Amino acid sequence: MKQFLSLVAVCIFSLSAWAQETVAVNTGDLISPEVKNQTVTFRLLAPEAREVWVETDFFEKSRQQTPLGEVEMAGRQRMEKGENGVWSYTVALPAPELHTYCFYVDGVRMLDPSNVYMLRDIATYMNYFLVDGALSENYFVREVPHGTVAKVWYPSPSLGMERRRMMVYTPAGYEEGTKRYPVLYLLHGAGGDENAWSELGRAVQILDNLIAQGKAEPMIVVMPNGNGAQQAVPGEYPNSMYKPSFMNPKTMEGSYEKAFPDIMNFVESHYRTINDKAHRAIAGLSMGGFHSLYISANYPDKFDYVGLFSAAINRESKGENTYIYKNLEEKLATQFAAAPKLYFIAIGNADFLYQDNVEFRQLLDRHGYKYEYAETDGGHEWRNWRKYLNNWLPKLFK
Repeated sequence: MKQFLSLVAVCIFSLSAWAQETVAVNTGDLISPEVKNQTVTFRLLAPEAREVWVETDFFEKSRQQTPLGEVEMAGRQRMEKGENGVWSYTVALPAPELHTYCFYVDGVRMLDPSNVYMLRDIATYMNYFLVDGALSENYFVREVPHGTVAKVWYPSPSLGMERRRMMVYTPAGYEEGTKRYPVLYLLHGAGGDENAWSELGRAVQILDNLIAQGKAEPMIVVMPNGNGAQQAVPGEYPNSMYKPSFMNPKTMEGSYEKAFPDIMNFVESHYRTINDKAHRAIAGLSMGGFHSLYISANYPDKFDYVGLFSAAINRESKGENTYIYKNLEEKLATQFAAAPKLYFIAIGNADFLYQDNVEFRQLLDRHGYKYEYAETDGGHEWRNWRKYLNNWLPKLFK
């Protein structure tokens, strides 16, 4: 018995020591990134490395040709090796924003082991840090009443699925009250999923803060999965442990737009919504902007507020759902005859979809359709989409 107890004690001690050692290996005393005196310093312990680079979203970018057109690529800077094998690079503090970065060690991409804060964009993980300021003040968790975010499963008979998942934000006080609320359907881009806006887009923090400030109306926000062949985020439904990819089946061939009433029917039968056009909005980024364009055009009596953030515009489709994309001008005529309260278009001046958006606005201008337009610096990136959401939400349901 004594031998058994001794063995148990040794095992417990070993596990405890291993856990403590793991913590020490992962973090130690190294601080990275360190924001201090209007600078930020990145550090990495890599004593055997020959060269280390840091790549961030705020270094000077390069432009490269890709199958999608000319796009901006993140910039890199070489780090300096110091004492004890610690590499470092210090730079002036960037503009207020959520900033992402990673390291390249002898050509191999890696994350910062000293920073536990990470984001996934499609199949790429990045570390991040926040710089506070006027442009980013709503991206932080503040001492304000917080809404609730739920992972909600719903049936989609139009897609032949018994269960699909979406994220649903309900404002602070929803659970305790009886009030009905307007609804925003917020759609992600290609390669994204139902987590994209709440994680990369800081949508929850933006909503909590704007509502608490009295700048935005309390609302329900539905963030669905826009990949019609997926039930949910890869890895979170049966037989889905595969690497996420940029383009997925049933995303831009009409299936999702055709099935969108499944989402609306579930939301309006399970939440206290105000079920009329004046209290519905739809918006999305990139592919989600494409979906918002065609969903609102095909269901012209459903949405008084439409937001196209760096939207994909043009699509040639083959198959049974091509009617979704055909006769767009006629559909827009019907939609704008009912005068939507706000049709909003925003894009960065370096976005590879910029010219498509110019041509779409020219189409609207030819017909005299009213819309609001915002143009920002930069390309096809989250710092623009967070900004558009932050600026657009206060305009809704007024």
